[in-house]
Amino acid sequence: MEVETEQGETGKSVMCVLTDPEGTTLGGTMYLPQNVGPIQLQQIVNTLLKNEEKFPYAFYISNQELLVPLGNYLEKNKVSMEKTLSIVYQPQAVFRIRPVNRCSATIAGHTEAVLSVAFSPDGRQLASGSGDTTVRLWDLNTQTPMFTCTGHKNWVLCIAWSPDGKHLVSGSKSGELQCWDPQTGKPAGNPLTGHKKWITGISWEPVHLNAPCRRFVSASKDGDARIWDISLKKCVICLSGHTLAVTCVKWGGDGVIYTGSQDCTIKVWETSQGKLIRELKGHGHWVNSLALSTEFVLRTGAFDHTGKQYSSPEEMKKVALERYNKMKGNAPERLVSGSDDFTMFLWEPAVSKHHKVRMTGHQQLVNHVYFSPDGQWVASASFDKSVKLWNGTTGEFVAAFRGHVGPVYQISWSADSRLLLSGSKDSTLKVWDIRTKKLKQDLPGHADEVFAVDWSPDGEKVASGGKDRVLKLWMG
Repeated sequence: MEVETEQGETGKSVMCVLTDPEGTTLGGTMYLPQNVGPIQLQQIVNTLLKNEEKFPYAFYISNQELLVPLGNYLEKNKVSMEKTLSIVYQPQAVFRIRPVNRCSATIAGHTEAVLSVAFSPDGRQLASGSGDTTVRLWDLNTQTPMFTCTGHKNWVLCIAWSPDGKHLVSGSKSGELQCWDPQTGKPAGNPLTGHKKWITGISWEPVHLNAPCRRFVSASKDGDARIWDISLKKCVICLSGHTLAVTCVKWGGDGVIYTGSQDCTIKVWETSQGKLIRELKGHGHWVNSLALSTEFVLRTGAFDHTGKQYSSPEEMKKVALERYNKMKGNAPERLVSGSDDFTMFLWEPAVSKHHKVRMTGHQQLVNHVYFSPDGQWVASASFDKSVKLWNGTTGEFVAAFRGHVGPVYQISWSADSRLLLSGSKDSTLKVWDIRTKKLKQDLPGHADEVFAVDWSPDGEKVASGGKDRVLKLWMG
């Protein structure tokens, strides 16, 4: 396809520059006719990138999606024809996730509040942790309880699946960790002890770095993070250095561990000896939540929307590495932190110990931050009852989603990055449409506060749990 560089029939051409989200230009300055819109731009980008398969793209000018021809955009936004128009192209998922709109099952079983829910990396299994001291595994086909995992002596505060889907780890209020076999619901070994206070977070080593999965890191109120090896059944490294509780932990795709703490710092650790590499300072109050731009591919490893299963750890590792590299591109892994100081920071820890952007706008503490699967967006949930959307590359504010009438506790993304789910103290779940920036679906049904939500990586279903003790499954 020829890119027109002369004046088009519709009068004056528009001087444009196409860039990727990181700001790298594609093909230099172009003079495009005013009747060129997203469809023609898709053809241009596919041609310039020499894509054999044609991929879908969305286009943004000043963080607003371009949905009309360039001429109409210039007229509506009163943009001068003399200026070069910078257009950002964003690859879109080639598959589409249906919005969930109905509760398909309400499953009783837990006898106290459901505090955490998590789908397995392939989306075929679901686990929940509760104040009743049990972890439960649910059969998603029959929508009934499959296993009740007993052994904890206190509330189960967090759970995490290994990215190869072979293990589930839970952490309790008494500081114990337990590894489970999801196929049987039985404990894999004795409880892992070492933490002196409750567990605040668990994160597995990415499968593209090590397969089969053996190591995970836990964070605790006691101020330490610990790396455990499930085949040795013990703590192999203790990451000490925070002066107050560690509130969140992430094992990054480049092999480092990030810990956020009530001491207002984020620390970056290497994982062979547990040395502190870097300290990220800036927050004026507790750090509550950390999110990685690569989080979705780290969580899902080799599994994607096609549902392919793998026969060997080596094959899994290879595919996971391909997925990670493709998602990350040439840009460094990005980290976002959310805090009790009402703000968020965007960091590129591999590049600098200084934040890239300070993200302000929330009126109360930021409870949960989460990158979209494609890394294009960051969503934040706050006690100010709003969910906010930010540009995942620049950290710029994009939109506020208002509708909840209570604090928002947790958020989760659809696998295609087009929809966002939130759960709130107000007892509802809400699905937000990223393209229209509006409420797509209101999901009432819980009798009390919703503490935990998760959207399955295959996009088929949503799970939620909370104070009313039931687990709800939602479908499209």
